[in-house]
Amino acid sequence: MTTSPEGRDAAWTEERGTSDEGRQRLRAPRRRPESSVFGDLPGQDAVVTQLERAAAGAAAILAGQRPEPGAMTHAWLFAGPPGSGRSVAARAFAAALLCPAGGCGQCPCCHQVYAGTHADLMLVRPDGLSYGVKQTRDLVLRAAGKPTGGRWQVVLFEDADRCTEQAANALLKAIEEPAPRTVWLLCAPSAQDMVPTIRSRCRVVTLVVPSSSSVAQVLTERDGIDPAKALAAARAAQGHIGRARRLATDPAAAKRRAEVLRVPSSVTSLGPALAAAAALVRTAEEEAKAVTEELDEPEREALRRAFGEGSSGKGVAKAMRGMAGAMKDLEDRQKSRATRVKRDTLDQALLELAQYYRDVLMIQVGAEVELANAEAALQKLASASSPEASLRRIQAIMRCRERLTLNVAPLLAVEEMTLSLAQG
Repeated sequence: MTTSPEGRDAAWTEERGTSDEGRQRLRAPRRRPESSVFGDLPGQDAVVTQLERAAAGAAAILAGQRPEPGAMTHAWLFAGPPGSGRSVAARAFAAALLCPAGGCGQCPCCHQVYAGTHADLMLVRPDGLSYGVKQTRDLVLRAAGKPTGGRWQVVLFEDADRCTEQAANALLKAIEEPAPRTVWLLCAPSAQDMVPTIRSRCRVVTLVVPSSSSVAQVLTERDGIDPAKALAAARAAQGHIGRARRLATDPAAAKRRAEVLRVPSSVTSLGPALAAAAALVRTAEEEAKAVTEELDEPEREALRRAFGEGSSGKGVAKAMRGMAGAMKDLEDRQKSRATRVKRDTLDQALLELAQYYRDVLMIQVGAEVELANAEAALQKLASASSPEASLRRIQAIMRCRERLTLNVAPLLAVEEMTLSLAQG
């Protein structure tokens, strides 16, 4: 038998007995310290307030007190567009649950959460394009254990929308019948990306894209980046704090973005359009190769050590015979990860292009909005084309993104797009 979110919350807030003074202390608004784990969530004040309230409720449960009704529950779904900080918010909430001080951001516990090494934090990041049922069943089994630190067992599942249908069903059972001290934190671009049965059993936390000024302030205060450079990077990243930090600190990332933004001025005819398509796909492949090669060999080496390669003694020969199958499974996962990295890299380039034409369109219609790119670089294209042409180009880019999700050959999809850009 399943229960509603309200019914489950009632189970979490059972009568434990506490004084009126204690209840008032739990409900009173708290001043957020600058070192709090929630400091990296610019523009998310409502979300931070909700999570701090839940963390206070969790602390009350551990103390044998009655928490504020509805403050804490066992399953959360963090939803928000790329760059909104959904995984950052989930990680901060995990730290607040596991930290004895409620997420101070300074203690060893908080540092371990952010490093992903805390004993009671299970951090799940799907490497490939999907997350299978076998992996999910293993995860559910591990999540049923008791927390070693006596507080909570936290499962932070990034990109939970990548679960296959069977995996989602296995995950649903764990969320319906959770272990007493297990808290599930799922992340997805939107609540609708999760199956309705899981969505209905989670407390949904919806994040918004923060303003460029909020992101720039974080980059300046936390990373020491020059304010003007931080604001330019924040505008280019359209509120995506991680990407803004990379653009401001990594010359290679800034260079790749500049190369992508040369496409609009270069696709003047058939030949340049096809060359631009080939360059976009090649760049994605090179970046994916660089990322995956850095990860692949250490994983293969770790697997060899686990099976005793280079060792001697009883049982080693038998173990080595079993290594072939395990190595094949690892290679399949690595191949899937490489495909995902390539697709994600190419998708980021397409989003940069769409953003560029969106800026052109805003200039053409005279909209008073913040531009992601320097206006001087946009004026020539804006004056040489019409708003209708800009809309058609944006639609061509979005169509290409959709076809890539349907496993159309990347080069073919991108070539069709760049030809559409050239035609205007």
